[in-house]
Amino acid sequence: MSKRSKHDPHDGRKKARRRALQALYQWSMTGQEASDIAQQFSEEQDMRTVDVEYFEELLSGTIRECEPIDALLLGQMDRGIDRVDPTELVILRLAGYELLKRLDVPFQVVLDQAIELARQFGSDQTAGYVNGVLDQCAAEARSVEYQAASSS
Repeated sequence: MSKRSKHDPHDGRKKARRRALQALYQWSMTGQEASDIAQQFSEEQDMRTVDVEYFEELLSGTIRECEPIDALLLGQMDRGIDRVDPTELVILRLAGYELLKRLDVPFQVVLDQAIELARQFGSDQTAGYVNGVLDQCAAEARSVEYQAASSS
């Protein structure tokens, strides 16, 4: 059993990332508007323990910032965006958004959460691929924080 309390504020963000992954996957498959997907999730999913504000930011922010996120990812990937598994791509983009725009979230937390999502939703190789790409992205996007963590 987890040592975290039932009211751990980090748990709401963790759940927000999971729901955002699902919503972004839906967006990538359907092209629906973020607001429509968020509305659908609020009506059809149990969002009571989800940090809904963070979920909505991750969903709309990742879509809005998709171009710079993809540029960051492409610099570290061994293949083009169109050749990345859709689930892997959504996980990478979600984490890319946090690396670029949520500087209040330590890069190690971003990587850990992305790897956890990759283990839950991806293939056997997904977690390793996500870890490798995002580690390089963190070194580029958060160089000062990354170097400080590497030297300690």
